[in-house]
Amino acid sequence: MPTYNKLVRDRIPEIIDATGKAFTTRVLSEEEYLIELKKKSFEELEEYHDAETREDAIEELADLMEIVHAFAKYHKTSLEEIEAIRHEKAEKRGGFDKRIFLNEVED
Repeated sequence: MPTYNKLVRDRIPEIIDATGKAFTTRVLSEEEYLIELKKKSFEELEEYHDAETREDAIEELADLMEIVHAFAKYHKTSLEEIEAIRHEKAEKRGGFDKRIFLNEVED
């Protein structure tokens, strides 16, 4: 039986159950959840990084958005509040539209 030891989406146990396979799960504590959610964010970002097609990249971006939703809920905020902060930072420091790559800054 393969061992995964990772955070999975809420419906994964019912999907596995429908296949008739045996499995075990447990509910994480608040502290464990944040740790595992952070790990999951890196996993999903790596999958986005490795995506080779537009379709795969968009699917991985959707997974990253699901992680952002979970982080927002964990931190008792909303996507609207996060978006307002993103907008404020973009106003002050800009976005990434111009593709500027900083090589070095003189001391």
